[in-house]
Amino acid sequence: MAQLLKDTQIIDDQWIRVPADAEVFPAGDILVHYNDWQTHQDELNQHQGAVGVWFDGNEEIEAFAESLVSLPLIAINFPKFVDGRGFSAARLLRERYGFKGELRAVGQIIRDQLFLLQRCGFNAFQFEDNIDLDQAVKSLTDFSDSYQVAVDQPQPLFKRR
Repeated sequence: MAQLLKDTQIIDDQWIRVPADAEVFPAGDILVHYNDWQTHQDELNQHQGAVGVWFDGNEEIEAFAESLVSLPLIAINFPKFVDGRGFSAARLLRERYGFKGELRAVGQIIRDQLFLLQRCGFNAFQFEDNIDLDQAVKSLTDFSDSYQVAVDQPQPLFKRR
């Protein structure tokens, strides 16, 4: 079973990520693309297991974010590690839309990005490449403090002193 980081712990991933444009959904907890979630809404409402949604970080989430905030899991796919739009999408989901569930970064993420991904509101990370998850956990605490405001710290450093 695949593993991921969630809330600074290494856990087994219980969710099945369904490829985009799926017509059949497996039993259990599934993660479907947003377009499939819209298209198969009636079928997914009857699904035996939890249903979460994934979408690419380059999609304009303002058009559909409000419909997702009651889901248990939202995953943002990073097609390339240099594409930072998923960082903004995460902040919007947490700060503007009040999403409280699991927010998972998937795709081309690298260990060096984890600290900032966490600051933007991600609490789970699923890597495409085999990496040492124990070392990845350590990278979540690479820095002891931050100057800027973020999801995890709404006040700048100068106001905290």
